[in-house]
Amino acid sequence: MRPPLRLRLPRERPAEPPRGYKLANPVLSEDCGRIGFAGVAIGGAQPYGVVDEARCMYGRRHRCPALRCDCGFYCLHTFAQALALARAGTHRRAAILEVTVLGAYIRFERGMRYARQRVRVARIGPCGCGLPPEVFVDGGWGRTGWRALSGACRGCAAGRDQVSFEDFVRIGGGRLRLLPGHRDGPADAAAAPGPAVRGVPGPGTEAGVMQARLDWFQRQLGRLSGEV
Repeated sequence: MRPPLRLRLPRERPAEPPRGYKLANPVLSEDCGRIGFAGVAIGGAQPYGVVDEARCMYGRRHRCPALRCDCGFYCLHTFAQALALARAGTHRRAAILEVTVLGAYIRFERGMRYARQRVRVARIGPCGCGLPPEVFVDGGWGRTGWRALSGACRGCAAGRDQVSFEDFVRIGGGRLRLLPGHRDGPADAAAAPGPAVRGVPGPGTEAGVMQARLDWFQRQLGRLSGEV
């Protein structure tokens, strides 16, 4: 009896690591010795560093991104997609990160799920008054061992504990570039995304692309390839 036919997905061999875009909130450790970013949805409870490796949030001992799990880092293909998600309202003050995708990754129609990343650029969200941010102030919430930061103009930051953008970069090792506001995007802001994985339909919303629907996509991949 012949073994069942298995769908083999195309393997990419890029000349350089892919780049992507995502939303996150800057965070500072309680001892002010480390900086990081907390995601806006799945995995937001585990802040990550400027260079970091994904860990399964369910405590499973497999490598990320596992096909039958929704673990791993997430990103969108273009700056325009991330900006549209930020402007949706809920995450208007979050930073837009430009990341280099490292290690294994799974590509979807509008985004990727992957093993490792380096945060190259962080575009800090606007002050609550609408002006471009000039410093960080306490965001009013946090995670265990971390406190969230939000961008603020000098006027709104007066009389509050402040962290300068320069200090934030220095604490992170100096390998990060901070830009105030979301206005100026990279040259590929309107670029078309890379090739989609075969057999995976497009998502219905930007937020679904980023987080909530990618786990649905990977289950479909598992069924197509005979893994599920």
